[in-house]
Amino acid sequence: MKTPAEYLNCPVFEMTYPTGEAAESVPVVAYDDALRAIDAALADAEKYKYLLMRALRRHAASTQAQTFPAMPMLPLPEEPATDSPVLPMYPGIAA
Repeated sequence: MKTPAEYLNCPVFEMTYPTGEAAESVPVVAYDDALRAIDAALADAEKYKYLLMRALRRHAASTQAQTFPAMPMLPLPEEPATDSPVLPMYPGIAA
């Protein structure tokens, strides 16, 4: 894989203040050069993603899928049988 600086094939300038004094060593590149570097990095990322996915598919095909036993199903709780009526919490509000 490339380092970020290897994607820049353009002149890199050091930023200076209007007085001519060097700024905090901030590299500056042209906007178009930066866009080209980003496009190249994204293209490489797609290539690496494709290679990684292909390797994962080959590895999955070469190994057998492990099968795990089914989890036991627990019975659903039964509703308690009560003879008491259900009353609304706020009787003034009718639904």
